[in-house]
Amino acid sequence: MKVPFSWLKDYVDITVSPSELAEKLFSCGFEVEEIVYLGEKVTNVVVGQIKKITPHPDSDHMSVCVVDCGEGVGKLQIVTGATNIYEGMKTPAALDNSTVCETNPQMLEKNPSGVKKIKKGKLRGVESFGMLCSGDELGINNDFYPNAEVYGLLELDPSAPVGEDIRKVVGLEDWIFDISITANRPDCQSVFGIAREVAAVLKQPLKTPDCSFTAVKTDEKDVEVKVLAPDLCPRYVGHYVTNVTGGVSPAWMRKRLALCGIRSISPMVDITNFVLLEIGQPMHAFDADELGQRTIVVRRAENGEKIVTLDKKEFTLTSENLVICDGTRPVALAGVMGGLNSEIKDSTKAVYFESAKFARDSVRKTSRSLGQSSDSSSRFEKGVDAYTNAFGMARALHLVEELGCGVVTDICRDVCAADLTPRKMTASIEKINALLGITVPNEEILSILDRLQFKPEINGDVFTVEVPGYRDDVDAYPDLAEEIIRMYGYDHLTPTFLEKASVTGGGLNDEQKKELHVKNLLCKQGYLEACNYSFYSPKDMDLMKIPEDGVERNAVRILNPISEELSLMRTFLAPSMLQNAVRNIRRGNDEGKEFELAKVYLPKEQPVVNQPIEEKRLVLGVWGGGNDFFTLKGAVEELAEVFHLPFTFERGQKPYLHPGVTAKISLGNQEVGVMGELDPSIALALGLDKKVYLAELNYSIIESKADDSVHYKNLPKFPEAQRDLALIVNDELTWRKSKKC
Repeated sequence: MKVPFSWLKDYVDITVSPSELAEKLFSCGFEVEEIVYLGEKVTNVVVGQIKKITPHPDSDHMSVCVVDCGEGVGKLQIVTGATNIYEGMKTPAALDNSTVCETNPQMLEKNPSGVKKIKKGKLRGVESFGMLCSGDELGINNDFYPNAEVYGLLELDPSAPVGEDIRKVVGLEDWIFDISITANRPDCQSVFGIAREVAAVLKQPLKTPDCSFTAVKTDEKDVEVKVLAPDLCPRYVGHYVTNVTGGVSPAWMRKRLALCGIRSISPMVDITNFVLLEIGQPMHAFDADELGQRTIVVRRAENGEKIVTLDKKEFTLTSENLVICDGTRPVALAGVMGGLNSEIKDSTKAVYFESAKFARDSVRKTSRSLGQSSDSSSRFEKGVDAYTNAFGMARALHLVEELGCGVVTDICRDVCAADLTPRKMTASIEKINALLGITVPNEEILSILDRLQFKPEINGDVFTVEVPGYRDDVDAYPDLAEEIIRMYGYDHLTPTFLEKASVTGGGLNDEQKKELHVKNLLCKQGYLEACNYSFYSPKDMDLMKIPEDGVERNAVRILNPISEELSLMRTFLAPSMLQNAVRNIRRGNDEGKEFELAKVYLPKEQPVVNQPIEEKRLVLGVWGGGNDFFTLKGAVEELAEVFHLPFTFERGQKPYLHPGVTAKISLGNQEVGVMGELDPSIALALGLDKKVYLAELNYSIIESKADDSVHYKNLPKFPEAQRDLALIVNDELTWRKSKKC
């Protein structure tokens, strides 16, 4: 979440630097991922005033200006090609050795930093000691500074002091904090939410945004609100505003929105976005005249019902989607986006504001199923509390009055099924200290909880707190202990061993050492280790030609798979290795050698009742680059030699391997694996132009028989004698069988 430093100062008197504040936030549980200084790319640029303009002697589109750049710099001659210049104009002047934002797309490709250096030089033979700048070259738009997007130089306010650093004048003297908000703290999804934490950690008073407004009595017809799904919408607050005027939001509001990456649209829409950022309450503004029967109905959508959202996309809804309707039709996807049929237009004269709490899972399901997301949906998915609904509405109505863009009426509704009674909790100081392992002084506990607005009261060993309405995450005394220690400081904790703990040397056990030995052995032969998901698709069984009664099809089916493609637990590893080879070949990696050492999951019965058998397997895959069957066989033989395993190879069969290039691998009378070339028909179906070779071994058996100790034997007493024999045998006699003869 992005939080401007200048905005935080509205609510807290910050007495530390931005970097120090980042450290303070980190100490109390908020990671500041980045601090961006807005004026980072703009250096040595000042307010200049054009004193004299003369035509360029060798150009019909350039002018030579004498520019006053203030004390210490004086008057400089600067050549410009801008046409909107005049004597007396104040504009940004980039001095020699300054930097501005690069605006040329071609130069940006060569210089990704986006910074352009300005040096003195000659333009068509005339010396120029700097450059006059546009708003684009300062990296600002109209929301930052008036007319910043004008084609030409940026015209500054006549009151801007000559020689002043331009960053202070146009609002670039600011820092943006990119803060990571954890899932348990949805109350901090706003500038004010972070300000509450800043005030607590700095021990400064918190200034609450002004939420005062005056509701004017009106004779207009009331707007009726019906919530037919209170389980999905525990609270719905609506308020009617009339005499709405268009125009442009004030500069301070446009800039605040711009700092957070939102463009100004119109006062009413800007107010909803402002409250979202400031308070953390997503709001929506309906064109009240477009609400049929002046009614709001919150209900589940009907199957097949349609809506066109503000981004002009049409969606077909189901009963799992929550919608906001008028008397006849849906006008918004609850918590996600408003409907096009009730959007705010330039001609809008009356607005109905919505501030509600929607169930997190409901918004999440709707957003994901429709592929539609927004700033509002992201906040609702993390959680918006019922307390903030009225707070956000009051703030929005105050802004309507402050901006003078409408009249707040007395037509309002608050349909609430949520319990808004303040929750009270009691806890034992002894238990808190026992949990933390230290003793926190009572006065410190009171101070911390008071700063966090828990209204604590201590009576002996017991203290009572009133949990703020926006802190749904606080349920029991361990939560209070966490609040205390993150403000008191984790540096107060003294690390100690458990009572019966002891220091160990660590290291790998025998099983891990053996696995590492196998992996190192394969890596030395040029194999790379692969790491695949433990599940695959039922389609892989068909691709690998596994028969319907094949043991590989007896798999554990996942009840809630990510997708159908990942719905079966693996019973063999070959499909995963094949997919690795396919992806590499299709992406131009025409040569490769990979291995994976992982578990397969073999159910004892169907349907699965007991824990399946977890068996370790080793799979190898090679393709392209001169790799063949014997490349694979060499790796298996090397493994056998190092671990003193008497492997034997004889012709074998597997549905997914070439019937003539397949070998069964045995250890004594026990089959431990298979290897061979991928069946050509499968390769053809996958569109492969390279041969792929696969081997899969039962590592659990190999590991139990493996012996990686060093073996010695004496050298032979006599020199080697060789004989060359030629024998005539039957074609059916294999080398394996001949050894037994």
